[in-house]
Amino acid sequence: MRFYIETLGCKVNQYESRAVAALLTQRGHSEAGRGEPCDAVIVNTCAVTETASRRSRQAARRLKRLFPGAVLAVCGCAGEIEPEAARALGADIVAGSGARREFAESLESFVLDHGFVQKHIATPAPREFELLPVGATARARATLKIQDGCDCFCTYCIIPYARGRSRSIAEDEAVARAAELARRGFREIVITGIEICSYGFDLDGGETLPGLLRAVSEAAPEARIRLGSLEPSRVTEDFVRALRGLPNICDHFHMSLQSGSAATLRRMRRKYAPEDFFSTVTRLRGAFPNAGVTADVIAGFPGETEAEFLETLTFLQKCEFSALHVFPYSIRPGTAAAAMENQLPNAEKKARAEAFRAAGARTRAGFIEKQLGKTLEVLFEREKGGFSTGHSGNYLEIREKITGARGKLLPVVVSGGSIIG
Repeated sequence: MRFYIETLGCKVNQYESRAVAALLTQRGHSEAGRGEPCDAVIVNTCAVTETASRRSRQAARRLKRLFPGAVLAVCGCAGEIEPEAARALGADIVAGSGARREFAESLESFVLDHGFVQKHIATPAPREFELLPVGATARARATLKIQDGCDCFCTYCIIPYARGRSRSIAEDEAVARAAELARRGFREIVITGIEICSYGFDLDGGETLPGLLRAVSEAAPEARIRLGSLEPSRVTEDFVRALRGLPNICDHFHMSLQSGSAATLRRMRRKYAPEDFFSTVTRLRGAFPNAGVTADVIAGFPGETEAEFLETLTFLQKCEFSALHVFPYSIRPGTAAAAMENQLPNAEKKARAEAFRAAGARTRAGFIEKQLGKTLEVLFEREKGGFSTGHSGNYLEIREKITGARGKLLPVVVSGGSIIG
């Protein structure tokens, strides 16, 4: 059987797609490239916003048109909370955000045994951390998923309903996987999950994220350790001090800001105020002076006044982010925010998002200017036309006229011509 996987959404989805590919490959099947003939197409969906769900449905329709004779299998968060929509698209197999092994086995059986009955694979309850094959996202970089689910229940977010409550991998299992990745030659391990700062809260042994990172760092001393998205309220003095003691931690920290207005944050049910977030940024930069600090921000959340918008705009400039990920608010049915009054017009949300992106471009330009002339260690990930491209520890994308560097960590003196974007 030849299969093709299309992935939408976050890094956790990307990791899980690679895990499904590994499960199928282990069973003797082969993965097709984009546009190549295949027996089965898999759409790993995202449902974080209604826009994400719509794009997931569009991907499924497009692939069904392109490969009318192939089995269509839909999985992921949209499959979890909107299985009827996937079935209406003609999906042969519908699964959610769990039971990946059963999903792979069912897909194999459907294709090889010529099954004709539409199948729905329910996520088991109670949900536990699902151990999946260790996978790579690039030749030099691998992902280690340590946590799933979320207990935050922010008013705009469907993820706790799509993925369940927070749950963690056992520390010894995570350490063994990190050591395996290091043995396989990966020079960077990305620690990922839905809300990694809650790692260990469900375990009985007092495990914490800093403790796990220390153990992973020792198990893979030749690899850089890069963190996924951090919950700002968890980045305490003790947390930062623990990170500072790790010799191979990347000085790049991504946090979910969402708004720089205290009133908007309260409506979002976020657990911090803007001044708390700024203290966190200051704390990180005090320990990691050359750190890249990036953030997510939502434009046009329900009830966001002009004054609240301007508060956020000023706050983005104050934080001097090295990059911003800006999202116009998109109504996500099933969330508290979807029922809120004072929903903003799409045109206003778009205009505010553009203003946030412009602020992010200005602060990024300032960050880049400060990097010029510095020597940064770059992990080169790909090579083309005599140039190699990779990322520094603080997540600048660097391009150098050099060959044979893929998979290597090399010092680079940063110049204006070497920075992409």
